[in-house]
Amino acid sequence: MLTQNLGYPRIGGQRQLKKANEQYWAGKIDLNELTQVARKIKEENWQTQLAAGIDLIPCNDFSYYDQVLDTSLLLGVIPQRYSPLVSKATGNGEMDLYFAMARGYQKEGLDLTAMEMTKWLDTNYHYIVPEFTAAQEFKILSEKVFSEYTTAKELLGHKAKPVLVGPVSYLLLGKEKEPGFERVDLIKKLVPVYVEIINGLRQLGATWIQLDEPCLALDLTKKEKEAFDFAYRRIASQVSGVKILVATYFEALADNTQLAVNLPIDALHIDLVRAPEQLEEVLTWIPEQLQLSIGVVDGRNVWKNDYEKSLGLINKAIQKLGADRVIVAPSCSLLHSPIDLDLETALDPEIKNWMAFAKQKLNEVSALKQIAEGNKDLLQANQKAMESRRASQKVHKPAVKNRVNAITEGDATRKSVFALRQELQRRRFNLPAFPTTTIGSFPQTDDIRQLRARLKSGELTVEQYDKSIEQATIDAIRWQEQLGIDVLVHGEFERNDMVEYFGEQLDGFLFTKNGWVQSYGSRCVKPPVIYGDVSRPKDMTVRWSTFAAAQTDKPMKGMLTGPVTILQWSFVRDDQPREQTTNQIAVAIRDEVLALEKAGIGIIQIDEAAIREGLPLRKAKRAQYLGWAVKAFRITAGGVEDTTQIHTHMCYSEFNDIIEHIAAMDADVITIETSRSQMELLQAFAHFKYPNEIGPGVYDIHSPRVPTTEEMASLLAKAAGLLPAQHLWVNPDCGLKTRKWPETKAALENMVAAARQARETIPVEA
Repeated sequence: MLTQNLGYPRIGGQRQLKKANEQYWAGKIDLNELTQVARKIKEENWQTQLAAGIDLIPCNDFSYYDQVLDTSLLLGVIPQRYSPLVSKATGNGEMDLYFAMARGYQKEGLDLTAMEMTKWLDTNYHYIVPEFTAAQEFKILSEKVFSEYTTAKELLGHKAKPVLVGPVSYLLLGKEKEPGFERVDLIKKLVPVYVEIINGLRQLGATWIQLDEPCLALDLTKKEKEAFDFAYRRIASQVSGVKILVATYFEALADNTQLAVNLPIDALHIDLVRAPEQLEEVLTWIPEQLQLSIGVVDGRNVWKNDYEKSLGLINKAIQKLGADRVIVAPSCSLLHSPIDLDLETALDPEIKNWMAFAKQKLNEVSALKQIAEGNKDLLQANQKAMESRRASQKVHKPAVKNRVNAITEGDATRKSVFALRQELQRRRFNLPAFPTTTIGSFPQTDDIRQLRARLKSGELTVEQYDKSIEQATIDAIRWQEQLGIDVLVHGEFERNDMVEYFGEQLDGFLFTKNGWVQSYGSRCVKPPVIYGDVSRPKDMTVRWSTFAAAQTDKPMKGMLTGPVTILQWSFVRDDQPREQTTNQIAVAIRDEVLALEKAGIGIIQIDEAAIREGLPLRKAKRAQYLGWAVKAFRITAGGVEDTTQIHTHMCYSEFNDIIEHIAAMDADVITIETSRSQMELLQAFAHFKYPNEIGPGVYDIHSPRVPTTEEMASLLAKAAGLLPAQHLWVNPDCGLKTRKWPETKAALENMVAAARQARETIPVEA
């Protein structure tokens, strides 16, 4: 019986890659220094997996930014606008092209927009969306996959297993950038390049190659299923001497089971954490020659594996297939897990004993193999940890459960319909057409971060810290007033993270010191851990919101994070339904909303950036999720007066399939990302005739480039061509925490100018 890992975190235990990337972008280190940091991370990762006893260890799972972007560079899928950089795509030039596609490029007389970014299936990881044209050609442009395998082989020998995004999923995860064709039809042109890559790796000595095909676990059309069959039969006919493992994850194969098990491959990986029920059907249809990799260790959460439960699945597979055809693995890449629990020295020991990070999950995979082969000593300690968690009073709070059980439909309903609320709010705030605002956060400079660090170290008193944050808040307010922004924000300088800040003040959460995971590029987040029933012991934001409101005569938004986003961006309990945990958070946020309203805050933003992200991958499961997710948001806002304006914000998402549920949230104003898609995402709102107000983002905050006034005015004109102009707000795509002040000020100045131009040129109904 073999063990394998599908992928490992690439940021480094101390976020070395984040720091090196940002230094490279700033011109503080050169390409050689950046690659040295990367090589050290990769070697440490390989050594860790080797020491854990993993038999098949991934390589090429490392990425400087994103594995899908890596694949686009590998295959030469470079949008036409980057052609000035393609001719220089060697050495530094290749890296400049790569980062330009991810972040945009604004120098040497060029102004190139970044490629679109969206969520990787139902995770909080973002990938760069491939752009396809009808005449798309594919060729090997980058040698990274080959050089990385060669390096890995020196250390790992035959255990080194190159990992690639599979050909069909690569196409399905992209977008057609012109009408008249379907991207899946490109499979016949794409597969020969995959054959060339696989044969190149085989010639270098690779014995196993992992092709990630998460789309095999999605709802597929007949043509998409045929593409899978075509791709793998063509690969099998032109490749020999190397074993192909196809990895699926995050959902059950379901109606794609027979398709998947009958592909001419050597091994198939399935996710038995997300979908343990699929094992029975897979074992029913699996052909005699196919090995089965069973993902029994959760690659997306921080809880210790329940060995007894996992062994039930492993033994069922062994009984049917024999041990030599079973591979034990995590459910998915460990990219989504923090790196090493051993680095956490301050956690409650009882709760820490219930947890496992990426390094510990590798040991769990090896331990499960050993137990299945007869070593029962490893089982007893695990069973004790499981029982400790089930019985702990730290987890279970009857008062919290009782309050959630008492929620009524009335708690989730505003007093009046939107049209009446809109009229009352317009009278109260008297805003101009195309009102301007921002999404909440302003740049978190080194000075602000140092203040927080000095407070934690005891170098500053709370009073000294608060005074400095107050001054930063006042400065931000004065600057917004001077610029002419209509609805202000306080900048969130007191907040470390939009989820962590709230989790620190809610019961039932704990925090790590080094539990970082990658969100996109150099952006890392440290999700809270929800270990028990959630409640709000005191006000969380009232102090800073009221302080900010007192500094200006303009409307000041109160800024909160919504319950589904707090759930999605935390490591959540796996011992009760997610709906129950969400409702506990919703009740806590509702109390904060009412406290803000009572304190005089008239505009309150409840961000639900992740509501689309939580959508089940299979359509049949979506209605149930959307029902409780929308209700949770409505619970947070259901108690306010009609004159209080409720905003929400959603990040990178496709809205077509959930637009009616977004409308059912009944937020007075929704702000969304639309700049990278050139307002394409508004089509769903226009077709649905979305009734409430909306702020389509006109400024891409994930890129350092500064959009011109004309560019943003053009986007506003597009928006006004799709939706009633009187319902439109003007704002960036998202919060500005990760940006620098000079680019932020320049971009927002242009944004306000674009709004003023829109007021003069676009008719607005009374």
